[in-house]
Amino acid sequence: MPQTPHIEHHFTGSEVVRDVVIGMSDGLTVPFALAAGLSGVANSTAIVITAGLAEIAAGSIAMGLGGYLAARSDAEHYASERETEQREIETIPEKETEEVEKVFLAYGLEKGESALVANALRQRPEAWIDFMMRFELGLEKPNPKRALTSALTIGLSYIAGGLIPLTPYMLVSNVDVALRYSVVFTLTALLIFGYVKARFTGARPFRSAFQTALIGGVAAGAAYGLAKYISK
Repeated sequence: MPQTPHIEHHFTGSEVVRDVVIGMSDGLTVPFALAAGLSGVANSTAIVITAGLAEIAAGSIAMGLGGYLAARSDAEHYASERETEQREIETIPEKETEEVEKVFLAYGLEKGESALVANALRQRPEAWIDFMMRFELGLEKPNPKRALTSALTIGLSYIAGGLIPLTPYMLVSNVDVALRYSVVFTLTALLIFGYVKARFTGARPFRSAFQTALIGGVAAGAAYGLAKYISK
């Protein structure tokens, strides 16, 4: 009887999701709070739009650059640690072999079995280094294109999120009316974003949706109230 082949399905886009979360969460929250704060003192939607677009441009560049530098730092750290491991297996191979054995002992293998695998790895220096990087240091080889991809993903996500609270000001000339629409649009987007984010990260979807919307609402409310208070 033919058997259906077993196919495992694992989510492999965690880094991209993380970048989208970073960019979108700030993109929704910061321009929303800025627009709400300006709505408390401005009498023209043009002011809110101009300031909002300037903030989105600056924020997306800053966030994207931060993602790029973080990814570059990870790559440089990996390269530095790999050089160290290569030097150690060349200068103190017996010590490194003991470390390999300890890893396998921690997984429940017997002393003889651990020694057998460790000696086999010694015959394959590159595989030995890869093993030490992953199982001793817990480091995975970074994607060489990761830095640029991260920068673009975070930056574009920030722009996409930031345009949501500003769109009503582009469509409605009255600041107060535009603010009300902006609140509805943005809180709805935050609820959806929080829910979808939780589906990818394994958190509780409805709890995540509520928390995300609450944070954005509190930030916008604080900015609006502070602007009103200062303008008195």
